[in-house]
Amino acid sequence: MSANRPPRWPSGNPAVAGQNKSLPTGQTGWIVCLATFPPRQCGIATFTADLTNAIDQMFGPSVKSKIVAMKLTEVSYFPYPGKVIWEISQPREEDYVKVADKLNQIKEIKLVNIQHEFGVYGGEYGSHILLFLEKIQKPVVTTLHTVLPDPDKKMRSVVQSIMKHSQGIVVMTNNAKKILENDYEAKPDQIQVIPHGIHQAPYGTSAHAKSLLGLSGKLILSTFGFLSPGKGIEYVIEALPPVVKKFPNVHFLVAGVTHPAVLEQEGEKYRNFLTKKVYELGLINHVLFYNTYFDLNKLLRLLAATDVYLSTSLNPNQAVSGTLSYALGSGRPVISTAFAQAKEDITSEVGILIDFKNPQAFTNAIIKLISNNELCLQMGKNGYFRTRHMTWENIAHSYIKYFSQFAPELTTGQRKLPPIKLEHLAKLTDTFGIIQFAKLTEPDLSFGYTVDDNARALIAAALHYKKFGIHSALKLASIYLNFLCRVAKPDGYFDNYVNSNRVIDKQRNIQENSEDPSARALYALALVSTIKQIPKCFRKQAHSLFDQSFQKNIAFSSPRAIAFYIKALNCLLSKWQEPKTLAALKLHCEQLVTLYEKSHSPDWEWFEHYLTYSNAILPEALLFGYKITGERKYFEVAEKTLNFLIKNTFKDDIYMPIGQGGWFFKEGMRSYFDQQSEDTAATVKTLNTMFQVTNRRRYEELASIAFNWFLGNNVLGQVVYDRTTGGCYDGIGEKFINLNQGAESTISYLLARLSFEN
Repeated sequence: MSANRPPRWPSGNPAVAGQNKSLPTGQTGWIVCLATFPPRQCGIATFTADLTNAIDQMFGPSVKSKIVAMKLTEVSYFPYPGKVIWEISQPREEDYVKVADKLNQIKEIKLVNIQHEFGVYGGEYGSHILLFLEKIQKPVVTTLHTVLPDPDKKMRSVVQSIMKHSQGIVVMTNNAKKILENDYEAKPDQIQVIPHGIHQAPYGTSAHAKSLLGLSGKLILSTFGFLSPGKGIEYVIEALPPVVKKFPNVHFLVAGVTHPAVLEQEGEKYRNFLTKKVYELGLINHVLFYNTYFDLNKLLRLLAATDVYLSTSLNPNQAVSGTLSYALGSGRPVISTAFAQAKEDITSEVGILIDFKNPQAFTNAIIKLISNNELCLQMGKNGYFRTRHMTWENIAHSYIKYFSQFAPELTTGQRKLPPIKLEHLAKLTDTFGIIQFAKLTEPDLSFGYTVDDNARALIAAALHYKKFGIHSALKLASIYLNFLCRVAKPDGYFDNYVNSNRVIDKQRNIQENSEDPSARALYALALVSTIKQIPKCFRKQAHSLFDQSFQKNIAFSSPRAIAFYIKALNCLLSKWQEPKTLAALKLHCEQLVTLYEKSHSPDWEWFEHYLTYSNAILPEALLFGYKITGERKYFEVAEKTLNFLIKNTFKDDIYMPIGQGGWFFKEGMRSYFDQQSEDTAATVKTLNTMFQVTNRRRYEELASIAFNWFLGNNVLGQVVYDRTTGGCYDGIGEKFINLNQGAESTISYLLARLSFEN
């Protein structure tokens, strides 16, 4: 019997170091989703797989998703993966009760998430789910995929009962929330709006994808999803003859198998009807049917090759369309019928809304867009930028944050450290050095190169090679090291700016102080010269360049330059106890202490009268000074200033770096926006250093919270690190993420991530 299928138990992998204590190390909390699940072909199944995979990727192993899979009949069979712990036969009432009993007995289960669609559960309007809800003792959050207005008495009663037995309700649009409030008497504070997720994909025009699919030179219209009479594709076909007459290179791609329920009842009647219409209208060379269930990669390739996406539903009450969300998320302009979600999402900036069953409206809209390539591209970009908060990582973060209201063990403070990737670092790097800026994911050479970025990149590549010994990291390090050699000045300092022609920008370097980039470069050189895993020729080259500056008796007055130089001297003293080097370290530590003594007051424990960027590097430098010299006052000042920084940058278990839009002046208001990854990375590194010095778990936990700024635990609740590229977005504004993935942000992320590697 399906309800008696034994559970598949977790592997028991320990939690990631530094995660929140609500789940002790080694203990795992389960979220059980009651839904259809692949390989069953169903929109709810795909949604559930995407959501749970994102949760597992971001929060495992401390949080794991498990599935209770719904099946059509008792004899239905699918080769489910291990995360499916039980199955329920849709019409079999006793299965719902027995599975609820089983789940109640499993202590690892912290919450049950029901993915609700009326056709998924047995009984009138899926009323069998109430048998499960009446029996389950775990907190329940129900995601309503369909919310219909003006329900009849029975539908209204079923939905109200679901809400009564659920601690929380998730819908995907604001319109769905209003319907629940107005037509089902739902309490507004019980409903959370979390949009449908989309897959992360870099923005690009259609040309490259078309070439891969053999469609170069053609204008591509597309739609995808399960085929059924409610899809409305016939109205697009009827709209095409005038389009094709004006644009003979137009092709309409229709991707997807016939809906399994429709196939069982009617066979391919609808597809045959569409095919006949294509022949009758002479469109055989312009309409292509792909009768296959597209996997994710094929689907994204199809969308990438699309010029205009057509969303054709005939159901005005359709609350959500995953296909519409995917198209917007791929940066494609959309022409859509005016169903519920489309009326909310399709504005004139991203597409065109049209009436139902209106071929002429499709004709006019298609011609309008494909006649204006600039308009098409701008609409697509607008859609892409507006949907970044909908990537599955962000949606997983929103769900876990909501779940934690009802199951505090499922805290958003717990996150899985992503694998370390150098792909985007390499993409930003040419044979000369690392390019300063990017437009989205593409390097933008127009602003040239900086010592700041190449020094950062050298540190990251060297630490990566030290840990993993991968040759590609050493190759990158060689490029960055050679860059520093090219811009070293005779006086011991370094020119920071090099233009796109690989020529030193003398005017800009004169205008701006070179202390900070010079000291950062010296720290990178000192670090490389002391990593024994790095080949001797590289270490010798780095040490020789550092020594040229050191012998000039260079001096720094900028606090951050002083701090970077202390870090450089610490590297050398950890290997060679040279009296002159030790004296230089003490001198610069005393400089920081003097700055602190001049600036601090009981309510302002800091080195300056303002907090700006890379703040945490200042106390970190004194921690290194303390480790080398044992001088207690260095530690005391480091501790006071770091705790002051913590007080002003951590709130409600969220790290909020000082905003670069105005900084934080003594006796003034701090800026919260234009938050930068550089400041976050410096804080993560310093907290990890303080933990190593003191062994106080509080600092380790704070380091984890600060790092989670990259992974969505920030003021916007959006992921800043892009797992698909290995790049990092350029900052957090008041309302939006800066989606460019430039050198500083990407390297800062890598340095923060590498600081967790021993």
